[in-house]
Amino acid sequence: MQAPCGEKRLRRALLSWYRTNTRDLPWRETRDPYAILVSEVLLQQTRVEQARGYYTRFLKAFPDLGTLARASEEEVLHVWAGAGYYRRARNLHRLAQTVAETGLPATAAELEELPGIGPYTAAAVASIAFGEPVAAVDGNVRRVLARLFTVEEPSIRWLQEKAERLLDRGDPGEWNQALMELGATVCTPKSPRCPTCPVARVCAGRDDAERYPAPRTRTQRAVEAVALGLRGRTGGFVLERRNGRALGGLWGFPLAEGEDALPLLLARYGLQSARFLGTVSHAFTHKRLTIHVHEAASNGPGEDPATRPMSVLDQKILALAAPENEVL
Repeated sequence: MQAPCGEKRLRRALLSWYRTNTRDLPWRETRDPYAILVSEVLLQQTRVEQARGYYTRFLKAFPDLGTLARASEEEVLHVWAGAGYYRRARNLHRLAQTVAETGLPATAAELEELPGIGPYTAAAVASIAFGEPVAAVDGNVRRVLARLFTVEEPSIRWLQEKAERLLDRGDPGEWNQALMELGATVCTPKSPRCPTCPVARVCAGRDDAERYPAPRTRTQRAVEAVALGLRGRTGGFVLERRNGRALGGLWGFPLAEGEDALPLLLARYGLQSARFLGTVSHAFTHKRLTIHVHEAASNGPGEDPATRPMSVLDQKILALAAPENEVL
């Protein structure tokens, strides 16, 4: 079925704009499926400018699936440290161990069977790396499509169907990237640059763009917590291995939530008291932590935090617990 005239005009205008205005990003300089996968996993929850450095660092440490598969989880998390959402790194590690011998599958359906790969990431990798004609719908594409067709609450099904209809099957990877680039740089959530938009002439929502799509409401729980900077007998700090989906596999300072957090931590290590150092804040998707940092001495051994993979949260605690330039 031939595309309606308006859809053809949209494709021509958007692709012409993209080829002239695309940002210089390192993952656009390769067709290596593994490198493209790493970039897409990073970009799931990390802004583009931040992702650049982590992408380069990760590929330097693990240049291919085999190298990643042979690494320990702790080595992988150490390199990923600071990028956040560490479950991504753990899943990427498991994925590498699954396909190190066979290589990445070339279709979105097969990619989606791998650890940590959802519909968007599978479609992005399959279309960009392998040329499979499948539409990739991320948050940027959702916003662009909602505004083009003035839909306040687009369903997943509607988005996928509309994206598949618009897809340029001659070069699906370039088309998917063009739509995402438009959403990231022009059709932004706030103050979209409609006067300079290459597809404004065919956009039904151009006069009231911020109305589409309707904003999603997200709530964060406010949680009080206590962290203990427990100095070891011979230097360094006592660290604990984290559990759970968010920070599992990382290491950090003893931490507890709730009103009885400090007594619980003191009892865990047989202590009577600890000195208050200050407070740090840290936000997760679902909660915002206010962490009251204390310090105390331990009779047990400590270690240098630099030798362990630690989250940004624990780096904040470390900045309070260890003065700058202190030798641990």
